Amino acid sequence: MQPLMPEPLIPVEKTLALIKPDVTGKEEEIEDIILRSGFLIVQKRKLRLSPEQCSNFYADQYGKMFFPNLTAHMSSGPLTAMVLAKHNAISYWKELLGPSNSIKARETHPDSLRAIYGTDDLRNALHGSHNLSSAEREIRFMFPEAIIEPIPTGQAAVDYLNLYVNPTLLAGLTALCKEKPADPM
Repeated sequence: MQPLMPEPLIPVEKTLALIKPDVTGKEEEIEDIILRSGFLIVQKRKLRLSPEQCSNFYADQYGKMFFPNLTAHMSSGPLTAMVLAKHNAISYWKELLGPSNSIKARETHPDSLRAIYGTDDLRNALHGSHNLSSAEREIRFMFPEAIIEPIPTGQAAVDYLNLYVNPTLLAGLTALCKEKPADPM
């Protein structure tokens, strides 16, 4: 018997999002936008980094003219670190952020988070990972206790869904149909 629809492929990607010290007062607004954009906030913590920790976090920027100002800014107050999950999370998060220079973002991407909350190239309100390897490194840096397992893709994802997720959903939905509660939630 042929299934009516092909089995869905649901690769989920994680990325790091930082709400920088200059906009921690707007955290709830920003989180609301993140959630309305379809992201799941997997982990969240507030912390304050020392200049040395900031230097380590932004080690790939070492030697650039703005590096001292960047580490000073990032260590100037508390920040909020979040692990976001979604299909193609890294590219969607970068799109939601907009260009790193907030002044340019206001001209070219006026609805982006950096255009709305940032003030200039340094105080651009938020951080996002550039690619998968930097996301993994940055998540481990901000959440050292986190276990970052490889996310299954392709046939491994289909097998995982068929073995673990689908049977649970089928049992739950079947029970729900049999009971027909007034409030299914």
